[in-house]
Amino acid sequence: MRRISQYVALLAYMVFLAFPLVWLLSTSLKTPQEMAGLDPTWIPAEPTLANFADAFGEQDLVGAGARSLVVALASALLTVTVALPASYALARYRGTLKQVALGWVLVSQVFPFILIIIPLFMVLRQLNLTNTLVGLVVVHVTFTLPFALWMLQGYVRSVPRELEEAAAVDGAGRMRAIVSVVAPLLAPGVVATLLFSFISSWNEFLFALVVLKDPDVMTLPLTLVRFTGPEGVSRLGPLAAASLMATIPSLIFFAIIQRRLRSGLMAGAVKG
Repeated sequence: MRRISQYVALLAYMVFLAFPLVWLLSTSLKTPQEMAGLDPTWIPAEPTLANFADAFGEQDLVGAGARSLVVALASALLTVTVALPASYALARYRGTLKQVALGWVLVSQVFPFILIIIPLFMVLRQLNLTNTLVGLVVVHVTFTLPFALWMLQGYVRSVPRELEEAAAVDGAGRMRAIVSVVAPLLAPGVVATLLFSFISSWNEFLFALVVLKDPDVMTLPLTLVRFTGPEGVSRLGPLAAASLMATIPSLIFFAIIQRRLRSGLMAGAVKG
């Protein structure tokens, strides 16, 4: 009975998580007349792909998706590249500066990100990075780096110091020990950080709205907002179809790295 209750709870949770995606798929296949009906339906009475054709015909979804993919990948890779050595330093070295740095990382997470929009915009304007994808990458790294740094330093602290000491006894220097011993053990943490940074950048809307103004450089979240009618009312059919297409890259990215993400710290290191 305990095992059955666990599976029932898990199934209920999966249904809860899948509900928005299923409803999005159902809406994207409905005709405008069916969506305007008073009684909502789960299964479209007359499924149609016209909403997908309208979505791709009205907006440059392919171009916007490509720009979002470039920004998300660049932000994720740059975040991990900066956070990995910094997290090692925070986890291994002792001193007052370390405590100050950790305290600042925590404090930076307390303030709402909306408070730093104006300062960031002014900095980007001085650097001529407004309305550019490079400027958006800089902004995304700015607000994902503190959490990534805090998460990775927890993984580094989980790696026993004795492994590095054993490598030193065998004649390996600190850099060699980091690359050959510590880095493989951090693979699950690095993958989790990459996933967090990628999804945060892929779904981000507010900073992109402030930084990007030219339709030719807008990312996918900004393009979805443009599915509105003459009176500012959203066109649900094309919007649902475009939103469904926008979820596919995140699902693919997660499917590729899910094995490494699920593995435990040491189990992932042994397999790697």
